[in-house]
Amino acid sequence: MGLLRRATLALAGVVAGSIVSLAAASAADLNVYTIWPENYARPMFQEFEKQTGIKVNFLRFSSGEALARVIAEKNNPRIDVLFGGPVETFAAGIKEGIFEPYKSPSFAKLPARFKHADGQWTAIADDPLVFMTNAAFLKANNLQPPASWNDLLNPAYKNGLQMADARTSGTAVTRIFSVLEVNERNEDKAFAYLKKLRQNVQVYTKSGGGGTLPVGLGQAAGGIFFIVDALETKAKGYDVVVSFPKEGIGTSAEAIALIKGAKNPESAKKLIDFATSPAMQSKLAEHKVNFVPANPEVKTDPALAEVLKGARIFPIDDDYAGANRKRIIERWVKEILPAQ
Repeated sequence: MGLLRRATLALAGVVAGSIVSLAAASAADLNVYTIWPENYARPMFQEFEKQTGIKVNFLRFSSGEALARVIAEKNNPRIDVLFGGPVETFAAGIKEGIFEPYKSPSFAKLPARFKHADGQWTAIADDPLVFMTNAAFLKANNLQPPASWNDLLNPAYKNGLQMADARTSGTAVTRIFSVLEVNERNEDKAFAYLKKLRQNVQVYTKSGGGGTLPVGLGQAAGGIFFIVDALETKAKGYDVVVSFPKEGIGTSAEAIALIKGAKNPESAKKLIDFATSPAMQSKLAEHKVNFVPANPEVKTDPALAEVLKGARIFPIDDDYAGANRKRIIERWVKEILPAQ
């Protein structure tokens, strides 16, 4: 039985108990699963409520968990919108038939890579991966910030890296597909690299940003994270260094989608309209949420643009990732997770 299938069956038994707060919501409310952490999503939902009067009831899950829940609830949806998270998650959801096509007023303005042609999902932001290392660790080991994927194989990092678990985290899936792209989609070469990298991994965390605090505190030497999480760590005052590999690293569009069979479809469409428009994306910088806006009418915050300057960043191919996501995760679990 496949990994996602097992996760879906397991979640089906617990969904009812954990969703009480959404099930009891007013008919005028909107029910959402967000893949963005609460401190990123809540300000956006509060802005939406101010502008529309529609209250958003939400629960936060990592990408894999959110996808499995929506699939488990397919015949009786508990939510109206899936908000945020890497586009590969949404591409996999299309195969499961869980979304209803919808094109917001901003749809036509968005570049092709920021929207599904049929409106199954629409991007609300872009989120590049970065390397993030502890500055004190680099100094103590006389190291420069890693500037190549191979730099992370240095024995100095042995048992010192933290990064996300592909079974639960979209960050991890984007990381693995980045390695695949750097290796020209040669899976054997990519997995050979991942097996070597495994020797330096201290722990795989449940969520994409789970390793940021340990790196900040010096409990871990470094890791691979989305830029929004890495820059939040710096903003909190931790002495960490953000760098990019010369070979390039992936960026994933963060998306939003209408759930098929949503009980509040009109309110759901209003949230999608808001999230894909300058009205929300102009608030990202104001709330110090370091996503790159997807809407071309909104400029990237200058401080964020400066960090990205000169970095070699490539978009993850959502069709390729969506078609191969399940198989690649299962191979990672079988070959990489237990390797020592």
